[in-house]
Amino acid sequence: MHNHRFQTALVCSAILASVSPARAWDSKGHMMVAYIAYQQLVPSVRDRVDQLLALNPLHDQWLSIMPSDVSDLEKRRDVFVLAATWPDLIRSDPAYSDDGTQGGNLPDGASSSQNTGYGDKLRHRYWHFVNTPFSNDGTSLPFIPTPNAQERIHVFRTVIASSTATDAVKSYDLVWLLHLIGDVHQPLHAATRVSAGQPEGDRGGNLVSLCSAPCRDELHGFWDDILGVEQTVGAAEGLAATLPAAPSADANTLDEAIWVKDSFSLAKASVYQSPIGAGAGPFTITPAYQASAKTLATKQIALAGARLGNVLNAELK
Repeated sequence: MHNHRFQTALVCSAILASVSPARAWDSKGHMMVAYIAYQQLVPSVRDRVDQLLALNPLHDQWLSIMPSDVSDLEKRRDVFVLAATWPDLIRSDPAYSDDGTQGGNLPDGASSSQNTGYGDKLRHRYWHFVNTPFSNDGTSLPFIPTPNAQERIHVFRTVIASSTATDAVKSYDLVWLLHLIGDVHQPLHAATRVSAGQPEGDRGGNLVSLCSAPCRDELHGFWDDILGVEQTVGAAEGLAATLPAAPSADANTLDEAIWVKDSFSLAKASVYQSPIGAGAGPFTITPAYQASAKTLATKQIALAGARLGNVLNAELK
């Protein structure tokens, strides 16, 4: 059993490395969320997930890299876990193209809100976050662009619960949901700090430096990678299995607007705190800050996984 999981971890890492997933948690964080959710799924929902994920363009490739002697349950679970990374994988897939403005970070028209399934070859980077602004110096706050992660989660949940939507669109929406529910539990996917020096915001900490040039470390990336940068299924599942369960009352809170509001509050209370000062930095992360960030991240990953599992059990048709 342990040997099989080790082998699967190694071969699954090859596909992840080959397409260089972009950040949003990182791939490890997203796989952890999916693993936790999968443990909760009732048998009928697991079967329905299998049907829908079989329509993903990478499904056969995911299966092909798994050893033939692993159990059917492990294969099904690992496909689900890998599917949670798909919206990041397309960021570096040449078959897909950037859209929107400001480097793909802002929507720019009707195509930004389309929901047409895998025929959509746009990357929709602005779907991954909700830039809810706040300011500590009285700078006027910009509007929150839509579509965004909160709005897309609502749309995709409506589709997977529909009795009339096609399986082709449900499959596409499902893999985005696996990913976006994880995204909005990363506090910097729900906040942007606005200031006189950055009147349009710091893009969820992407414009807050943690070192001097030519180093490019920034606050958002620090939070994405706080649980480690291993890209393997085995590393993600192994760590996820050790996390304490989320409190049931929180896990049963299934309003995505509350998820985003809570993440926004965590960003203000826990992310933009000493040693993260005003402005663009650079700031030096302290051991105390790193330890606090890791504790918060593990709680958020566990909570995202529990909520994802509850959503699918209640709504997937």
